Formats: sequence, C-alpha cells, structure tokens
Amino acid sequence: MLPQERRASVSLALIFALRMLGLFLVLPVFALEAVKYPGGDNPAWIGLAMGIYGLTQGVLQIPFGMASDRFGRKRVIVVGLVIFAAGSMLAAAATTLPWLLAGRALQGAGAVSAAVTALLADLTRDSVRTKAMAMVGASIGLMFALSLVVAPPLAAAIGLQGLFVLTGVLALAGIGVVCWIVPVAPAVTSATSARLGGLSQVLADPGLMRLNVGVFVLHAVQLAMWVAVPALLVQAGLPKGLHWQAYLPAVLLSFGFMAVVFALERRGHLRAVFLVSMGLILLVQLGFAASVGHAASTLHMWALGVLLLVFFCGFNALEATQPSMVTRLAPAATRGTALGVYNTLQSLGFFTGGLVGGWLAKSWGAQALFMACAAAMLVWMAAAWGMRAPEHAPSTALNQP
Repeated sequence: MLPQERRASVSLALIFALRMLGLFLVLPVFALEAVKYPGGDNPAWIGLAMGIYGLTQGVLQIPFGMASDRFGRKRVIVVGLVIFAAGSMLAAAATTLPWLLAGRALQGAGAVSAAVTALLADLTRDSVRTKAMAMVGASIGLMFALSLVVAPPLAAAIGLQGLFVLTGVLALAGIGVVCWIVPVAPAVTSATSARLGGLSQVLADPGLMRLNVGVFVLHAVQLAMWVAVPALLVQAGLPKGLHWQAYLPAVLLSFGFMAVVFALERRGHLRAVFLVSMGLILLVQLGFAASVGHAASTLHMWALGVLLLVFFCGFNALEATQPSMVTRLAPAATRGTALGVYNTLQSLGFFTGGLVGGWLAKSWGAQALFMACAAAMLVWMAAAWGMRAPEHAPSTALNQP
C-alpha cells in the first residue's frame, strides 16, 4: 500500500470501529436488558427492536450513497454520524419499548456505510482494495470481540441507557476522525452520478445484483442465528456472563483465514473463496441445528466453539471480498450509488433476520431457525454459482494529500 492508502484504510476502519463498537456493545445484552421495558417479554418484539435499525438503514442507504456521489463523501459521512449520535441519545432516554424502537430507528437513519466504503474505494487501488476492506472487516470483528468481553460488566455498571450514551459519544469521536485524520477526498466526478440514471445502471447490472442478494442473505442469517446462539451456549453449560470465552477466541482465530483469502485472490481463485465461504456458513447452520437439545457437556461446548470459529472464517472472508467486488464492478462515478444499494440490502437483511429469526424462534424453535438459515445459504450458493470475479484495473499512483 502507498502511504495515503494506509492512512485512508486505517482512519476509515477507525470510523467503522467507533460506530460499530457502540452497536455491538448493545447487541450481547440487548435481549437480556430489554425485558425490563414494558412488553419486553415478547421475543418477536425484542427481535423487532434489534432489527429496526436495519430497516431505517435500508431505506436511507441509497439516498446517502447517491448524495455522496453528488455532494462529496466527507460531508455526507459527518451528517450521518450526527444523526446516529442523536438516535443513540434518544434510545438512552427511552423508558418504554416504543421509544427504544424510535431511538434504534433514528440510529439507523445515519446510514453512512456506503459513503465510507465508497471513500475507501476512492482512496485505494483495485490491487490493494480487498486488503483495505479486510482492514475494515478486521476492525469490525475486533470491536465485536471487544464488545463481548466488556458489554456485560458495562451493562451491569451503567445499564442499557449508559451503553447508548457511550454509543453516541463514540459516533461524535468518529466525526473528529473524518475531519482531521481521513485523507483529502478526490473531487466529485460529476453531479449526474447521483441521478436516477446512475441508480438504473446499478440495478440493471447482474453482477452487482448477485452481490446484493448475497449480502442480504449473509446478514439475515447472521442476525437470525444470534437470536438462538446465546441460548445454545447456556444449554452447553456456559453462563451468559462468560459467553465471550466462546466468541473471542473464535473471532481472533478467524482472522488467520484472511491470509488464505488474500493468497487465493492473488492466484485468481476468488470465485472459489466465495463458494467455499458460503459452504462453511451452511455447514455451521446445520451443525447448530443438530446441537439443539443436547445435554450440557465439555464436548458439546467445544463443538459449539468450533462452529463459531468456522462461521467467522466464512463471514469475514465474505465481508472483505464482497464490497471490494462491488467497487470494482461499479463505475467510479456511480460507486456511492452502487454501495448504497449494496448496503441497503445488507441493512434489510439485518432487519429481516431479527424479525423473522425472533418469529421462528418463538413459533417453531431454535432448530427450525437454524434450518431456515441453512436453506437461505443454499439458495444464495445457487444464485452465486455463475459469478465471475472482475479483473483488476491497471494500478496507478494516487495523489498524495
């Protein structure tokens, strides 16, 4: 990487990290803390409260992505982080489940993922972009692992309201990173890039739409399975306050798989990486389904740990390579729009996973939930079978800020 590329990758990964840490701090304890609100004893309502963030993200990712094409990435990112911080403070002040839902919805309205990823693509060459995306993915994974360790004691000390306040503060810190650390963004190519013609072009591209379907399924499965995974760990004999002992090693060890991903991509095997990663997640869902109802044992606990490790290997590989491919398939002038569509499907998957996962767990049980996730992965694999990885554009030196 060139110095500017390293600076861009680290600083934009930091923005994702600050934002996602706040979200992840809430995730491990949300279902446990939300029962204290009126109506919090209904798993479907809990799933909706978890997933409503993804719905508003899904509605606004395309407008934010198009706005970043037209008005510039940085100013759109700052506006989105301000909205996200405001939603965090509203959730912190909530005393009822509807107000908590409103706060989570406003958090989601700060839909900056497309603009941040587009800016990272603007500041990196094709040949190093998967590495840059992997740095973002690694920062998110590390924040997830950190949240699993610190969320329970933090929730005990400051409560769910305090966690939301902390989330808002972290978002404001992200604004400082945008303004003072992220390299100078390239000039906007053309105002026409943000018009509906650009959106139509993105929606008509079969390669981009295949990736959009994929990210929807990936994040729906991710959130749906987390409706039931904590209960499996408790069933295996691990108290809920110690769940980080299963999550943290799985997340950290899975980063080693990315070295294999980079090596295979250099050799032109990106399609194989995609399909194998999907297959790993499919097998994990079948493994979780088979583990439902087993009596607590050391062997059972180790089996769940291995399943979590395999899941994060597949998930991290897909999280790094899919957005990299979007930026390579989409023209530079519509990159923000393409990533807006991509992140819309990602957010809608997040919302759908929470909503449907909660309903399946309540109505049919955990085993049916995991089998539904396995079926979704199988459908995705069938849709992705005909994919072809794009060629790298010729490398050119980037202007230094």
